[in-house]
Amino acid sequence: MASDLLKVRGVVPALSIVALVAFWSLLAILNGDPDVLPGPWQVAPLIVKEAISGELWLHLSATLLRVIFAFAIAMSLGTALGILMGRVRLFDRWADPWLIALLNLPALVTIVLCYLWIGLTEVAAITAVALNKIPAVTVTIREGARALSPKLDDMAQVFGMSPADRMRHVVIPQLASYLASAGRSGVSLIWKIVLVVEFLGRSNGIGFQIHLYFQLFDVGIVLAYALSFIAVMLAVEILILQPWETRTTRWRRA
Repeated sequence: MASDLLKVRGVVPALSIVALVAFWSLLAILNGDPDVLPGPWQVAPLIVKEAISGELWLHLSATLLRVIFAFAIAMSLGTALGILMGRVRLFDRWADPWLIALLNLPALVTIVLCYLWIGLTEVAAITAVALNKIPAVTVTIREGARALSPKLDDMAQVFGMSPADRMRHVVIPQLASYLASAGRSGVSLIWKIVLVVEFLGRSNGIGFQIHLYFQLFDVGIVLAYALSFIAVMLAVEILILQPWETRTTRWRRA
């Protein structure tokens, strides 16, 4: 039964991807102009060509590194702030207006300001991406911190657990599903913002390549780089993030 379920879970996404490629192919045929909308059979050789030349791996790795660093910073600071706001009511009231302002600040404004204030550097790029994601992580973790069981807090106090042990054995396990949710949504948002950051002010990365070939009106290469990175992020989602979220929410189905 379990193996049949796994097969269904694998077949359905595969069929969905096939249907998407078929729809793209149909649109390309109906359009009839490869300069406007090249088909999969035209974009695939471009991906192979860029991979063989090494350009694809160079820019893909640069973008992935930015995603990793920005994700780590956003999750670390967002989790700390979320726990603090969820557990300390006075701090929550004081910081809530700041949080709302950051949630509603357009990503483009944050990116431009970071480049103007810090310069066209890696620090500015990663800072801009992290600042755009920290508020969303904070909101998710704050809701989890508010839902923590007071009985477990009382138990930890009775047993004289240190703050570090209480955080490790009482707080974090209860927040696991919230952390997984924040992480999964965080990756999907961060990589999109990274591309904008690269588009506006970096000299490498997938966003930079898209900007370069946008100026040359080369739709095929734009699609080649975009689809290559989407494929990588889909792999991360399916192989890492979805199993992580499933594992942390397993207790709900028990």
